[in-house]
Amino acid sequence: MSTKSTAKKPSPAEADKPSSRMGVLIAEAILPFMGQVPNSDERKSQKPEEASRKLANAAASKAAMAAGALALPPGAIGWLTILPEMMGVWNIQKQMVADIAAVYGKQKTLTPEQVVYCLFQHTAAQGVRDLVVRVGQRTLVRRASPRLIGAITRRIGAKLAQRALGKGMARWLPIVGAVGVGAYAYYDTAQVAATAIDLFEGVIEVEAIETDL
Repeated sequence: MSTKSTAKKPSPAEADKPSSRMGVLIAEAILPFMGQVPNSDERKSQKPEEASRKLANAAASKAAMAAGALALPPGAIGWLTILPEMMGVWNIQKQMVADIAAVYGKQKTLTPEQVVYCLFQHTAAQGVRDLVVRVGQRTLVRRASPRLIGAITRRIGAKLAQRALGKGMARWLPIVGAVGVGAYAYYDTAQVAATAIDLFEGVIEVEAIETDL
């Protein structure tokens, strides 16, 4: 999947809004995830759901610690850690998705679209609606064109912008805020794992690469 597409710039009026600026930054931060599938050292398991739960618990704890640590800097300085915190958690979750795919025996057919779907389906379902379609017992996965990549990242960025600004407010209460941010990262990672387990338990078919929306 190409990652050359960039997020659409907001209008001058929209650009003055913090949420719009944050949405663009988040959209740009998501682009690398649209072209990378991590390797996994995990092997296919006879009990993939049980193995996935263990992987999820470990990843959730790691994400909570990473997010909580980055949320510790107070005040204005803390605002600078919001995007790195989000990207750090996404990287942990991305590896977890690859590991869960591996224990289900589906790591070799894992695509960036599946990874992005698992990461953001629970928080930005409308943003990833064009990637995965359920048809009976099958799951159809689209290969995204550059234009579709741009649309997806913009939707996700816009949806997550308000949450990111909320994280910024937590920086003014460094200790309490860090605990809350860590707790949310744990919950968020558990939700990503649940989406991945649900996806990989079924039959997945990957469509041909699209040339346009």
